[in-house]
Formats: sequence, structure tokens, C-alpha cells
Amino acid sequence: MRIDWTALPESVTAEIAERVGGTRVTPATGGDHAEIASSVAGANGTVFVKAACSELGVRSLRYELLVTTAVDRPYSPAVEWHFETDGWVVVGFEHLDGPHADLSPGSRDLDLLAEILDDLGKTPASGPAWFSPAARLGFSHPAMDGETLVHSDLNPTNLIVTPSGLRIVDWAYATRAAPWLELALLAQWLIGGGHSPEQADRWLSRFPAWSAIGPATLDEFASRNASKWAAKAGQSTEKWVRDLADWTGAWAKYRV
Repeated sequence: MRIDWTALPESVTAEIAERVGGTRVTPATGGDHAEIASSVAGANGTVFVKAACSELGVRSLRYELLVTTAVDRPYSPAVEWHFETDGWVVVGFEHLDGPHADLSPGSRDLDLLAEILDDLGKTPASGPAWFSPAARLGFSHPAMDGETLVHSDLNPTNLIVTPSGLRIVDWAYATRAAPWLELALLAQWLIGGGHSPEQADRWLSRFPAWSAIGPATLDEFASRNASKWAAKAGQSTEKWVRDLADWTGAWAKYRV
């Protein structure tokens, strides 16, 4: 759960100010994995700061730090610095300027995303102890296992179109898996961006991993993922949960 910047201990804000050269703070509008997520500007530039003190938040932020450092791809943000003090884990990520990607049909941002997906699908997940597909998604299927780097949360808020190209942020759910899983998890966001389920399938079919896995596995994945989100929507009033239930349900219905 997000908290206000003023709730941070003075020891934390003082060290951030020393590194950034000031603390002109602009809170992020989305996400809730860390207690603090803000752009912080000062004499030394602007940094995107995440900070956590809860058990879950600290574990998630340490994982994101480890993964982001290990990924080292041109489309992932650099880690500028990090420290721990008074029970807080604090990470300064490269600040990225630009709008979130437009995933609607015909958007030029889709071509930028396709280039990254081609690279991701060939990138091995080496380094830290990654999430397994079952741990990430809450259900298992042997075809999901693999050795490829899968971001697993390519929603538009994690895709930033900068002057130098598309960048991907928030690697807190990076997973070692089969490459088709990244594509299957993108289907819901394409539908949320305005694609029909048929259009989403057609766009994803350009990737070799999509064709290689076969329709039966995709059908089963779509059904299991839709069932998961339908169950979550039955226990939540959050709009984003209901949206995901609608989008995954539409895709599963189309696949069947």
C-alpha cells in the first residue's frame, strides 16, 4: 500500500536528497508493490525511487532490484543506486520520460513492442532465482516451463515510449518460462487496448513461439487464466480485477 513521502524516516529522505541533490517529489499514479514510488528531482537529475519497509514490499523490491540488475537489456531501466537504512530498502532507478504505450489496433507502438518481444523470446533467464510459472500465475502446466526471460506483466503502464525507443519497467514479476507464455499473458492487455480476441490472436500469431506451442495448450492456458481472474473478481471490488476477468474471459470464450 502506498504511503505519503512525508511518512518516510528522515534518515531515508536525507540520503535520497544527498544522492539526487534535492527532493522535488512527484508520486507515481499507478502500482502498489512498494510503499513509495515517486520521481525525485534534484541538482543531480531525476531518479525514479521505490522504497519499502513491509515484509512483502521489501521482498518484492529486493527481487526487482536483483532481476533488473541481471536483465541488463537496452529496454530495461538502469539501477542508479540502492541502499538500506532503518528497516527501509530504497532503490533509485533510471528515470524514463514519455507516454505509456498505446496497445490499440494499428498503433505504431505495437511495432516497437514486437521488436522487444522478438529479443525477449531469445533471451535466457540466467542469474537469480526466478519465479517459476506456477509461482507467478497460481496454476501449473508443464508446457509453461522453460529457460527464457519472461517479464510477465506487459500492461501499458509498464511500457514507456521514450525518444530513444520503447522501454519496459517494473520487473518485479520476471519469470523463467517458455517464450510463448509472454505472448499468452499479453493477449489480455491487447484486448484491454481495444483488440477483439480474434485480432489479438492474429497479432500474436506473427511470433514463432505462438505457432510452435500449438492451439490445445493455448486453449487450456486461456481457460485456466480466465478461471483464476473470474474467481478473483468474485472476491474483489477493484475495477482492474474486474477488467482482467472480462478480458481473459473474452479470450477464453473465443479460444473455445
